[in-house]
Amino acid sequence: MYEQIAANKRKTVLLIFGAIVLLGAVGYALGLWAGSGIYGLVGAVALAIVLSLGSFFGGDRLVLASTRAREATPQEQARLHNIVEGLSIAAGIPKPRVYVIPEQAPNAFATGRNPEHSSVAVTEGLLATMNRVELEGVIGHELSHVVDRDILVGTIVATLVGAAVLISEFFLRSWWWGGFRGRRGGDSGGGGAEAIVFAIGLVLLVLAPIIGQIVRFAVSRQREFLADAQGALLTRYPPGLASALRKIGAASGIPMHSANNATAHLWLNQPSRIQGEGTGPLEKLFNTHPPIEERIRRLEEM
Repeated sequence: MYEQIAANKRKTVLLIFGAIVLLGAVGYALGLWAGSGIYGLVGAVALAIVLSLGSFFGGDRLVLASTRAREATPQEQARLHNIVEGLSIAAGIPKPRVYVIPEQAPNAFATGRNPEHSSVAVTEGLLATMNRVELEGVIGHELSHVVDRDILVGTIVATLVGAAVLISEFFLRSWWWGGFRGRRGGDSGGGGAEAIVFAIGLVLLVLAPIIGQIVRFAVSRQREFLADAQGALLTRYPPGLASALRKIGAASGIPMHSANNATAHLWLNQPSRIQGEGTGPLEKLFNTHPPIEERIRRLEEM
């Protein structure tokens, strides 16, 4: 289990580094077309910082509002509060605020910028279908996200990738409509070498949205594996979460009306927005979560 956790952490660090490199490369490429690669790099980093601060301090409130989550009192959800409180003590963190989402699909997520400002939200469908052991497995998984500050990791990666995509789209739109001239006029006299550099930059700017999404989803998938392992370690009972995932997988065709692409990576399992929605081979590349069968297999091997 500990080797699994260490391997997932290493992969996540590499993917975050890849997101940083992507942003820097896109900013530099745009700067080359504008006349200064360094200015483009600095501008890209500044945009990422501004976006990160905004999402860091206000992102959790927006997420909870978008899912129509309402805070549940201990009187309303005694079992849920009891489990959250007990596992929070075991994890050594303050008890998060507890929310319930009016959705029939069994699912859950955690949000907040740190353990002192965190929330756990579960759907009505999850509460209705899980026994206590399974619910403990789910809450242990979500509290692992809180302990690991995954919301911060997700914010950083999403912002880096988002900044790269924004810069790329700005360039492509300007170039398409002729409003961006830069150094395309051939007046610099740089010759074939400069033309090659510009061509590489253009290819990078075109592919940046696709590459960025793959990096973002890969980070999300690794964090899910890590939270599964650490959640099982927290509850000391991997079969609990494995059983919960089986039930969630069996109900994957139930649509979630509050699901959207911006918050898909936060949920315990990738939400479906269409009744009976299937996933093709190409779609799996852009999934925010690893296959649920693989997650169950790893838990059973612990």
